[in-house]
Amino acid sequence: MSKKFEIGQSIQVLDDDLDGVIVAIDMPYITIETTDGFIIRFRESEIIPAISSTIKKQLVNVSRQKGLEKEPKVKPGSVRVKPKERNLPPMEVDLHIEKLVKSYRHMSNHEILSLQVDTAERQLHFAISKKISKIVFIHGVGEGVLKEELYYLFNRYDGIKFYSADYQKYGAGATEVYIYQNAQRK
Repeated sequence: MSKKFEIGQSIQVLDDDLDGVIVAIDMPYITIETTDGFIIRFRESEIIPAISSTIKKQLVNVSRQKGLEKEPKVKPGSVRVKPKERNLPPMEVDLHIEKLVKSYRHMSNHEILSLQVDTAERQLHFAISKKISKIVFIHGVGEGVLKEELYYLFNRYDGIKFYSADYQKYGAGATEVYIYQNAQRK
């Protein structure tokens, strides 16, 4: 039985634009029913837990922004930021649980926190892979547990600086992450 996935869980396929629900687990394969009603088997490594539609729209918008601009050839060691790119809004990821899942009443505090941190890590990997330099994680104020977990996560990466996001725009409940081109996990 899979530790990460369970029957009835919503998932997404990594290398395809497919969403679905897990209908069977027969390791190393997981069978899903797509939103179009097709039954397809994937390896566990080919799927991830579904992300919310809000985050998905943001990722599509960011991907389109990055895809429209051609990367200029720059000498190694010099970084030139186009004036257009300086003023681009950073990628935002809202980690409030109600933005990530439809219903969280059945989830324990630990499960909620794990989902939030996993989502943050996935979005960080996405930003690194797409060479997105700024990302804002909206975590809220609360008791500060999620914020501390995020700081612990960010500290595990070389080439990442993080700090409180713009107070006027986000209040005290957001962290801005700046990703250098060569960021990688320690």
